[in-house]
Amino acid sequence: MRSRTALVVATAVATLALTACSTETSTDAKGDTSAPEYTTVQHDDSGNQRTVIVEVDSTNRLRPVFDHVAEGLTEEAGYYIMINCSTGGTDTVDNRLANGLKAIGPIGAATTGLDEGATEYTADPANNCPE
Repeated sequence: MRSRTALVVATAVATLALTACSTETSTDAKGDTSAPEYTTVQHDDSGNQRTVIVEVDSTNRLRPVFDHVAEGLTEEAGYYIMINCSTGGTDTVDNRLANGLKAIGPIGAATTGLDEGATEYTADPANNCPE
């Protein structure tokens, strides 16, 4: 139980550290706020803490991608959503563009440290998709 608590605390601290430097535009030049195409490469479907990893081809409109993924999550759990570029990573290191959390129910709130039903999103403006 201590290792799980330590993991939750470490994740929360890392998320807060990234939040301090987060900026991102959620629309394109035409004002489009819809989610661009993405591929789900991992979606845990059991346990109190679940990971969802999606890949995109561009840094455009990452927030709508996060929102679309989060809206589709309905089972009670704490979700850790990761958005990676489909290129630029290696077999052992992802090209992470953004991270997010979603808390569904009391278990989700306890797992993520968020209020029930809340989400948290953080983009890393220093990362991009290689062309």
